[in-house]
Amino acid sequence: MLYAITLNYIRPMEEVESHLDTHRDWLVEYTRQGRILVAGPLEPRTGGFVLAACDNRAELDAMLEKDSFHVHKLVDYAIVAATPALRAGEFPAKWAPDAKAV
Repeated sequence: MLYAITLNYIRPMEEVESHLDTHRDWLVEYTRQGRILVAGPLEPRTGGFVLAACDNRAELDAMLEKDSFHVHKLVDYAIVAATPALRAGEFPAKWAPDAKAV
């Protein structure tokens, strides 16, 4: 299952920035595991975006609980789950196994 996660900052930017290094470490850890596919800040800088691949919502929630942004209550999350039906040929099939490649 793919999850589109939008993070919205709910604390002052100074607080967010003080935890940015540990947040980035968390992103790198799960990107290396193949759980985070892409991530980055929103424009304007009001939060961030993560595209994640997890087996289920419980796995995603357990992953998010380890993020310093969650631990320090710096963000709210909007999470949408999707089962891809169509994918670009270049998009890895392991993240959308039932999607038709075009």
